[in-house]
Amino acid sequence: MRLNTARLEMLSLLDSLGTVRAVAAALHLSPSAVSAQLAVLETEARAELLRRTGRRVQLTTAGRTLARHARIILDQLKAAEADLAGASGQPAGPVRLAAFSSAIRTLVIPLAARLRQAYPQIDLDVSEVDPQASHPALRRGDYDVIVTADFIDGSMPLHPDVQAIPLLADAIVLVVPESQAGPDVPADVADFAEATWSIDLPGTYLSSLVTSTCRTAGFEPIVAGRFASYELLLAHVEAGLSVSLLPELAVDRRYHVATRPLRRPLTRHVYAAVRSRSALTAASQVVLDELCDVARAFADDWRDRSGSGRDVELDEGSERAQRAVARRR
Repeated sequence: MRLNTARLEMLSLLDSLGTVRAVAAALHLSPSAVSAQLAVLETEARAELLRRTGRRVQLTTAGRTLARHARIILDQLKAAEADLAGASGQPAGPVRLAAFSSAIRTLVIPLAARLRQAYPQIDLDVSEVDPQASHPALRRGDYDVIVTADFIDGSMPLHPDVQAIPLLADAIVLVVPESQAGPDVPADVADFAEATWSIDLPGTYLSSLVTSTCRTAGFEPIVAGRFASYELLLAHVEAGLSVSLLPELAVDRRYHVATRPLRRPLTRHVYAAVRSRSALTAASQVVLDELCDVARAFADDWRDRSGSGRDVELDEGSERAQRAVARRR
């Protein structure tokens, strides 16, 4: 049995994207061409990989099994190509990294600056991607490393193909105008039942966070603004027009706002993720190691500046997880 890697890539994409049309768009092919190649793959594999219902297809158990193997095979080929390209023996080549906006500002940009100095042959390509979209993109192979976060309540389960490396435990804080700073003591959300609130767009986890937290405190928030940009949200709070809840990493200190911890603490866990059975290239491994170092340095610096470790700290288990990833070299 000889399996064609191009057709394996199509099967892997079908497992991630769900439709032949989406696979065709990703590969700049026609849907009929993709269907024909998948039929050839079934012949090569001597197994029924797809179950066709009208115009739709679903992967069979054998199809899902082969798709998982396909991702491993494709990652191994990529690692081999990267090793061959790095003739100097130094980590080299492209690494695609996706992260959410506040992680880019606080972790990824410092990481990129560090890599440019220490590993100039690594080409780090950074994209801003919402946490809800980053996991599917990682599994599709769009990115080599993602920096993402859970949804506070642990509602984002990890796929078996994905390995998480904890980076930071990021406290949720009440954000108020600087003029309303008050005492630096834990805030009771119920005390802000009459305040106007600014929140993220509907359907986002931060929008749901504010709504559910206020409802738990016994009131429906009076929403004065909905913003996709943290910068606009912070400007709205700074102007005295609202209060909000944000992860500490999202609070840009250039804005004249004050933060208070919550009486009922909430924590967002920030982590990196890679495809768990992938063979990381030398360059990807360096990026992951350096990212863990940047997160550790950020947490240490934050404790020094704040005088406490209550807001941003190295996530419990992070050092153990980081050592485990380092041993994969």
